[in-house]
Amino acid sequence: MPHTVGAADLLGFAAAIAEAHGVPPADARLLADTLVTAELWGHASHGMLRLPWYLDRLASGATTAVTDPHVVTDNGAVVVVDGRDGLGQVLTDRAVALGVERARFHGISAVAVRNSGHFGTAAYFTRRAAEQGCVALLATNASPAMPPWGGKEKRVGTNPWSIAAPGGRYGTVVMDIANTAVARGKIYHAKERGEPIPEGWAADAAGVPTTDPRRAIEGLILPMAGHKGYAISFMFDVLAGVLTGSAFGSAVVGPYRSTGRSGVGHLLMCVDIAAMADPAEFEQRMEALIEETKSTPTAPGADEIFVPGEPEIRTAERLRTEGVTLADDTWAALARIADATAVPLPPPSLPRSCPHDRPDRVPPGQPRLP
Repeated sequence: MPHTVGAADLLGFAAAIAEAHGVPPADARLLADTLVTAELWGHASHGMLRLPWYLDRLASGATTAVTDPHVVTDNGAVVVVDGRDGLGQVLTDRAVALGVERARFHGISAVAVRNSGHFGTAAYFTRRAAEQGCVALLATNASPAMPPWGGKEKRVGTNPWSIAAPGGRYGTVVMDIANTAVARGKIYHAKERGEPIPEGWAADAAGVPTTDPRRAIEGLILPMAGHKGYAISFMFDVLAGVLTGSAFGSAVVGPYRSTGRSGVGHLLMCVDIAAMADPAEFEQRMEALIEETKSTPTAPGADEIFVPGEPEIRTAERLRTEGVTLADDTWAALARIADATAVPLPPPSLPRSCPHDRPDRVPPGQPRLP
């Protein structure tokens, strides 16, 4: 049966496990926070199921436990960083700090990271930049997952990207998508839960559509929006892989492989809102856009209009009370790691009722429209 634990306990466990694998305490906590945050947002595909993958790569030496990036070029607004096979989360967090700092000075910045690794959810990092007064775009490449349009072998990564902006009193609005019909992690999550995947997500190794997640992992993930998804993904490999000087195309190694240099590349672009507009006026305009969008009459079967990033905040508020539920396979993998490292598993979370746990609950700081 699934196991439910408190988010804080889960974070402490994941951080301790990472430290046991040689990751410095602050970096270990950051890695753990990205995973637990993904769980809280309802994206288990990017949550704790990935921790064993990261640990295997640390154990093999494919990922360096102590992240030690090197600045290759620094032209003020544009900086290129060699991640030297460090943790993708740590490198991207440092890229955000650098990108925001340079955007405040120059108005706009671009930070390229080469020789990095998988960083989890892109929205985790663009949100951080938006909370500091920037509009941010983050792109990354990934190991091959889908065929080029018209092909039958996987050569193109999911190559996800995220854009985030401050939304005034509505918090942060953020988009985070892969360019495939679904993120690869969701197929792994379906496999862990022993569930079929929806039609249209993937094909097997022979190119035949499948709802079996195991066949899908061995086969092909289909692009979103047909040829458009392929073209977008290709161009983000140009930005995140070719332009940054990192690996690209079939040379990128995914996090689920325990060996081999990852070679993942990232490109972060930040625009300082204050350099382009009055921040207060920008927030007012964002609020007007959000309110106009959310006031749209709903179609049959829809109860409410959401803006990008809002469902995740709602889900996080609920799961902080209810706890995070992990699939049996994920829990079993964590139990094996706990035994090997002598780090105790997090205790089960006791069910708690919340008087505010309603479908129409609005997160703090996000007022409901009349």
